[in-house]
Amino acid sequence: MAREIFETKRKALKINLDPAIYGTFAEIGAGQEVARNFFEAGAASGTIAKTISAYDMAFSDAIYGAEESGRYVSRTRLRKMLAHEFSLLTERLHTQKYENKRFFAFADTVTTLNFTKTNEPHGWLGIRFQSEVDGPTNDIIMHVRLLDSDNRLQSKVLGILGVNLVFAAYYYAHDPQEMIESLVDNLSIGAVEIDLIKLDGPVFKNVNERLVNLYLIAKGFSKAALFRPDGRAAQIKDFLYKKDIVVLRTKYRQKSLPNFDLFNQAVEQFRKNTNSKPENTAVLIEVLMGNVLDEESDLTIEDLTYFADRAEELCATGNNILVSNFRRNNHLAEFFKNFKPRNVGIATNVSNLRNIFNSDNYNKENYTNELLSYISGMFSKNVKLYAYPYLNKKDNQIITTKNLKVSEEAKPLYDFLIQNHYIVDIENYDEKYVKTL
Repeated sequence: MAREIFETKRKALKINLDPAIYGTFAEIGAGQEVARNFFEAGAASGTIAKTISAYDMAFSDAIYGAEESGRYVSRTRLRKMLAHEFSLLTERLHTQKYENKRFFAFADTVTTLNFTKTNEPHGWLGIRFQSEVDGPTNDIIMHVRLLDSDNRLQSKVLGILGVNLVFAAYYYAHDPQEMIESLVDNLSIGAVEIDLIKLDGPVFKNVNERLVNLYLIAKGFSKAALFRPDGRAAQIKDFLYKKDIVVLRTKYRQKSLPNFDLFNQAVEQFRKNTNSKPENTAVLIEVLMGNVLDEESDLTIEDLTYFADRAEELCATGNNILVSNFRRNNHLAEFFKNFKPRNVGIATNVSNLRNIFNSDNYNKENYTNELLSYISGMFSKNVKLYAYPYLNKKDNQIITTKNLKVSEEAKPLYDFLIQNHYIVDIENYDEKYVKTL
């Protein structure tokens, strides 16, 4: 049975009319849009203990403490806000009037589009809540990118997101799939991207965090999810911003582990070519989800178990894992541009180049346009493809970019990319590893 989608005002009113739900709203940036929705719905006195908007940094620091990083739109700031506001609830509201309340603290810290439209609008939203009276707390934290081109629209989106988050915490926490889907209720497609969700607390003790973040990709709320070697989800921008990035793309449902011998050669060659330092280099292994999204448009969390298990398996090798829906290298390169990387190296197999530069794989009328689109999106001064050789089993010949056969109409462009080192062969490879691919 399909879930009923309530209008934003109706959601806020339902919460306001629930005598057990009571808490605080703390918002930095974009106005007090979330609290405003609850006030306008009516009966807000039944829900709201306090609202606060500490815009000035001096006031904010006096309340929540200073940020060593200097970044106020951050997860650390959000966590401080949630901890401080929830502790005040339990310290101050302990008379008989509040003995049947399930407390919550909602917080957000956001930057919307500035006047000159030169910044990246994004924010952190979270709620700390009790699922039972006097019970332990649970947290839902998420990072969003606001995609509208008008800051007033972005503020409106933020207000809807906040109402959806509070409603999801109290009415959908038992069902992670419904919880995630409900976060974008009453929002238009393309208004927001949710690229990270963190869950904590006893109500989520049986929830697989990897599955939850993969479901964001499956539903089109996000393009990729990043997992650290410990298997925990990480915020992509924090991890990749202004880094040297080298990534290995792996095949969909690839049964074996990647050939780390060849990948290590690619990493070392990348570092040598870019003079990157290990502490500023993000090394990733990508698991491609795009193929299954093409085949199955209505995936459930259970359907994503394969990708969660695959991510866990690869995390266990000590690597950072990126799960994405980027079907082509140029889509991945364009995604990385959002994080202003110093250099990007994408490790791939020469056989993939054979497919790209083979006109037989395309509609003849569109091949030139599609190839040019691929090249323009893929390559810039700081993006290179590092190509693994492969074994042609028909004649037992190792194929590199030097002896790869490509379509005649694509050859001049292919040669240009090779000669100008946009596509680079992996050097110093051992033939025995090539033959195991």
